Amino acid sequence: MTSSAPVTRAYRRLSVEERRRQLLDAALKLFAHRPPDEVSLDDVAEAAGVSRPLVYRYFPGGKQQLYETALRSAADRLELCFAEPTAGPPTERLSRVLDRYLVFVDEHDAGFSALLRGGSVAETSRTTTIVDEVRRAAAEQILVHLGVTRPGPRLRMMVRTWIAAVEAASLIWLDEAKQPPAGELRDWLVDHLIALLAATAATDEETAAAVKDLLALETAAGPVGTLAGRVIPVVSEGAHLLPASPAG
Repeated sequence: MTSSAPVTRAYRRLSVEERRRQLLDAALKLFAHRPPDEVSLDDVAEAAGVSRPLVYRYFPGGKQQLYETALRSAADRLELCFAEPTAGPPTERLSRVLDRYLVFVDEHDAGFSALLRGGSVAETSRTTTIVDEVRRAAAEQILVHLGVTRPGPRLRMMVRTWIAAVEAASLIWLDEAKQPPAGELRDWLVDHLIALLAATAATDEETAAAVKDLLALETAAGPVGTLAGRVIPVVSEGAHLLPASPAG
């Protein structure tokens, strides 16, 4: 009669960097779906399968340091969403950027809302700076796809206005149970940028030149042509309703 020897599990000690990454990954998952105020170090320790003192060993600044590190990691991922080769019609590039952005928003729903709405006890000048860096990076990438390296105040303001509108639409989308579908929201945001460009180009020569260059890269079946086909009949039909200009 033979007795079975006790089974021993292989244990591999994690390196400092591996352990830190493990804790950060656990924190990112928690912060993605819960506001930072509702996540404790005990929650992070439990999610990572370690003790609370071990979390403090790697993040001696406690939850604030862990949150800021997690936020920086998430911000780096979000900035990557805006990286797109400058080839092909600009609105098609923008559509791909927005697809990636909305996937990020979907995967970080509660955390994304807490991040942009602010007011958290975890919010500091450092966290605000991280968020502002993402906004600036997004604006710079949009300007790259518009072919503008040194934008004037009107064009820069227009792009930053659109970035703010994208953020607001994302928060409303989350509040509305992620309706309409992401694809419809993406198309509407692309149309929104086209409309802002057209309105700004009417009174700003720099934007008008950028729009002219953009149109040369677009196709009739693309977002610009499709939007124009929908808007022009509406504007033409309603033009006769406008009051006549007073005689000079």
